Amino acid sequence: MFKSLNVTARVFERQIVQPRPSASVNSVRQFYENFVPSCTIYDIDCPDNSFRKFTDDGKYLISFSRNHQELIVYRPTWLSFSYKGEDCDSDALSQRAKRFDSFFIHLYTVSLATSNEFICKEFFLYVEGLEFGIFATSTALSHEAPAIEGAVNGVQCIERIVFHLVRLEDGFVLDEKVFCNDFVNLNHSMGVFLHEDLLCIMSLRYQAIHIVQITDSGNLVDVRIVGTFCHEDDELFIGSHIQVTEGQIFLSGIKQRLLSYIFRKHWSEETDQTLRIQHLKKKFYFHFQDYIDLIMWKVQFLDRHHLLIKFGSVDGVVSRTTEQHPSFFAVYNMEKAEIISFFQNSTEELYYLYEQFCDHFTASSRSSLHANFISSHSNNIYAFDQLCVIKNRASNFLQFVKKMVTSLPYTCQSQSPSPYFDLSLFRYDEKLISATDRHRYSTEHPIKFISRRQPHILKFKIKPGSEASGSDARPKRISSFLFHPYLPLAISIQQTFMQPTVVNIHFRR
Repeated sequence: MFKSLNVTARVFERQIVQPRPSASVNSVRQFYENFVPSCTIYDIDCPDNSFRKFTDDGKYLISFSRNHQELIVYRPTWLSFSYKGEDCDSDALSQRAKRFDSFFIHLYTVSLATSNEFICKEFFLYVEGLEFGIFATSTALSHEAPAIEGAVNGVQCIERIVFHLVRLEDGFVLDEKVFCNDFVNLNHSMGVFLHEDLLCIMSLRYQAIHIVQITDSGNLVDVRIVGTFCHEDDELFIGSHIQVTEGQIFLSGIKQRLLSYIFRKHWSEETDQTLRIQHLKKKFYFHFQDYIDLIMWKVQFLDRHHLLIKFGSVDGVVSRTTEQHPSFFAVYNMEKAEIISFFQNSTEELYYLYEQFCDHFTASSRSSLHANFISSHSNNIYAFDQLCVIKNRASNFLQFVKKMVTSLPYTCQSQSPSPYFDLSLFRYDEKLISATDRHRYSTEHPIKFISRRQPHILKFKIKPGSEASGSDARPKRISSFLFHPYLPLAISIQQTFMQPTVVNIHFRR
């Protein structure tokens, strides 16, 4: 839309030129090329907290105490200060302006965990419309899980996991949901997915998907459990029609529906009766035990009625590297209680669906206006070009497909909606920083954000760590970045083994 890069000219042009239909927000976002975090306060004087993230609407900054017992919430504000004397044009900030409370107002501190529980610092989901926060506390992980009927052998166990629904306006705990002797992957919220007012929680130990509704009044209401049974009355029906003897084992409802779908799929692939039997022997019965041994790894909503479920072996749950283990993806209709699609992780069809419709996997976790503009290879030509370069460089296309679909099911609210990660506006090294919520290894050089429209113009730099830090023999340093969803404001946090944490604030003066 804008022909000039001058901000004044852009303001006038915005008044007289009408953007293309459905492109007004994209046009306005180009102003972020002029408003960038150009100033940095190094090693700011701040509370010794574990900072988590900004909420998607930018109203709150979530943090936890270092002992992982308390929730501490701040409200972002903008830096304001006054000078005394004649030197008002000085570039130097006053000492008062270099404090954390000049940028953030402390709202409250709430104790969530009991004495033997700890807050999971990497778990947080935000219900934007209601301004609720979902947090998790748990006891220590036990590698020697007790043998319990219905539990999967080999899966770790946590004695007590509690999900807390907190009203972020005042810190009041509205409701809780407790899981005992279970295992839910709370790391980066991987075991939980939020879609509108529905929450699905993946119980790995008992192989059950708990669907919970969040009401406007702040209650967590159980809707259904998908696993052993799929319909609400399945247990009643089986109990009244089938005599179950002690020691007799039935396949779970979700596993029976999976086997039924695979059988019918291979059955319909051949029309000749003789060839059909041979085809079933090769494709279904030969792998029958492998299908029986599959367990659910991860789940996400595709919409209010469909789930994308990832299946794999028990070894894949215990191992940190799931790429080495074969996995499968199934689309499950909760209303009809049936599997409607099934793919192996090496299937090209699944990859092309992910390549062309990536936003359909990610959009179901977004309710924020700002989050609708997160760059992906489905909506951004520059992200698609990067994907094509990686694909063309891959020596083995099958391994490339497996690597790309490891991100499915999508991890809920795992990307920052900040416009400074918009690949249409800025270019940066994604090995050092990206919209994805992950820790990165620090480098000695600042991270550069280059203008996309002017390929050789440096717009701003982000440098984690102290201002005078240089190359030394200290251990590797880990950095994390928290970007506000719409303000030119960011926090960089650098952690070094046996060294104090360094927190920098990057903002526009």
